[in-house]
Amino acid sequence: MSSKSISLILGVHNHQPLGNFQSVFERSYPKGYAPFLSVLSEFPEIKFCVHNTGILYDWYEERHPDYLARLSDLAGRGQVEVLAGGYYEPILPVIPETHRLGQIKKLSQRVKELFGRAPETLWMTERVWEPHLPSSLVRAGIRAVLMDDTHFKLSGLSDADLLGYYITEDVGLGLAAFPIDKQLRYTIPFREPDETIAYLRNLADESGERLVVMVDDGEKFGIWPGTHQWVYEEGWLRRFLSRLTEEREWLHTTTFSEALARLRPLGVVYLPTASYAEMMTWALPAEASRALENVQHECPDAEYQRFLRGGFWRNFLAKYPEANDMHKKMLWLSERTAKLKAAQQKPILDWIWRGQCNCAYWHGLFGGTYLNHLRVETWRNLLSAECALDAAEGGPADGIEIEHEPLSASGDARLRVRSRDLSLVLNLSAGGSLLELSDKRLQFNLCNTMTRRPEAYHDKLRALPQQPPASGVASIHDIVKVKEAGLAEKLIYDRYRRVSLIEHFLPSECALDDWVGLTYRELGDFATGAWKWEAGPVREGMRGVLLSRLGAVEADGQGLPVRVEKRLRLPSRGAELLVEYRIINESPTRLDALFGSEWGFSLQAGNTPDRYYVIEGADLGDDNRLGSVGETPDVRRFSLREDWLGLAVEVELEHPARLWRCPVETVSNSEDGFERVYQSSVVLPLWRLNLAAGEAWSGKIVLTLAARRE
Repeated sequence: MSSKSISLILGVHNHQPLGNFQSVFERSYPKGYAPFLSVLSEFPEIKFCVHNTGILYDWYEERHPDYLARLSDLAGRGQVEVLAGGYYEPILPVIPETHRLGQIKKLSQRVKELFGRAPETLWMTERVWEPHLPSSLVRAGIRAVLMDDTHFKLSGLSDADLLGYYITEDVGLGLAAFPIDKQLRYTIPFREPDETIAYLRNLADESGERLVVMVDDGEKFGIWPGTHQWVYEEGWLRRFLSRLTEEREWLHTTTFSEALARLRPLGVVYLPTASYAEMMTWALPAEASRALENVQHECPDAEYQRFLRGGFWRNFLAKYPEANDMHKKMLWLSERTAKLKAAQQKPILDWIWRGQCNCAYWHGLFGGTYLNHLRVETWRNLLSAECALDAAEGGPADGIEIEHEPLSASGDARLRVRSRDLSLVLNLSAGGSLLELSDKRLQFNLCNTMTRRPEAYHDKLRALPQQPPASGVASIHDIVKVKEAGLAEKLIYDRYRRVSLIEHFLPSECALDDWVGLTYRELGDFATGAWKWEAGPVREGMRGVLLSRLGAVEADGQGLPVRVEKRLRLPSRGAELLVEYRIINESPTRLDALFGSEWGFSLQAGNTPDRYYVIEGADLGDDNRLGSVGETPDVRRFSLREDWLGLAVEVELEHPARLWRCPVETVSNSEDGFERVYQSSVVLPLWRLNLAAGEAWSGKIVLTLAARRE
């Protein structure tokens, strides 16, 4: 009998994002969440830790209370320790501290109500760590936190230093920090149990003080592709727990609370800003991510690898300005809420906290900023908070509110225009474009789209044969699949951010195919240039703003000075937006070009029968879906219908226009493989301009959001 021993903490983190399809929740339950507890209950000697987000606790209570009963039984007999976290799984460092405390305390209270004891060890969302966090966590009642071993190695520690836990602190408030073993994350459950047993046996020693931690996504136990058959039908989990039972004389499963009571800390450590290694690679811009992967491939030595790192989580807010817009909207709402009395804040805060659910704010192999249904849910929650704030503040029910941010937290000049029913944000630094067009009656942002950008993993897609390859049971980090053939041909990258109210000057011979394939020549500098603004007076019951730019339009190799003015007006009540254009040729020569006003409406799906175009005087037949590509001449009125939501975007043009339409679809990667995702339907009404020197053209666009379900 060996005198060597080691302790092992095992755990799972279960999470489904707000806005995920209910079918995914329901499919995940019998594939992973339920059978995991069922098998675990057969091995009472094996101790485990379990974390569920508040989102799942709410769902279990409504749909599967049997899960809560079983988990309560396991916790009650001391086999399972339930972990803490943020209720709606936020990235804790990037939300206000009061929200951190509130989210953690909300989940801890829920856990105490369900299982009789408040948790003291916290699951850190995506292990996104910043050095100021310990003080917040301690104030929230947390004693310990678990981080990846990557964090500790970036502090200079080696594998041999990580067989236990450390103390970290901020302003004198300290908590225990446990490293999660990367080797075990990659072998459990993807390798046979004996490989894990051999690895742990090699780490055991005579002191009895050594400890190893493996806590990772519960979805890898049955929900990730191929794992249900491997983990349950082929019996991996039972084999694994059986082997742990057989080796329990030297291999002791324990919990965080028991480890804190029995073991001394190994020392003090200050963890740098970091996340797990893959996340830090994903957070980099595509070219930098590609370069880092090349360096890591060329330098496989583990001794050096531990000093190679990527970016950190906040980089996603620069990489994806669409995520940054949601984040800054959340902060703007938080600042407004903080000014209210405490009794008024509580229901509004819960909407904001729901809008902090992390998955829509980033993207890697996981994360869902490319998934429009997750962004829709984030915007729905944030706009619900905005409506509640409007009611609490008493405005802007009877008027229009205009706020100018000359240098916003997003790094550009912005203009916020609000009425009772609409909420608009304009980017004055880039095209005077419309970044947000929210219908507060439906809590829906029509500019909630994504721009097509390079991703480092697109190289893998281009290198694949265009048929889904066969894959065995492997980690999703090692599987490369495609959901449809020909996806590499869909890799088109936009020249500017695809939102709304973007002005283009195009050659008169430009064709629809040139526009869709982004092979056209842009003659003007209005789509990306800076615009000036001034507030307009109330006129005919409407108030708005005037945006203007003196720019240039290319002609015969030179830039002709052209002034474009666009006046936006909206009523204090009602979901209508009037755009009045005036284009003045300030050059001494004739201006001959196509002028277009681009609008991108994100209406959740492009190829379902309940999302479609209606163009007055045109029979689109089966080609009417929002994912269609087409050209229609002499259009005065058209609409985009979203029948599931009950919304019609009705557009009326003062002058007949040639109308181009096409979808914006991204190609992104996920645990299920490469997939094409609808982002928005772009419409571009075009007018032929032929203006003499000093001549002006004017035209109106009236946009009405008709909500058929209020």
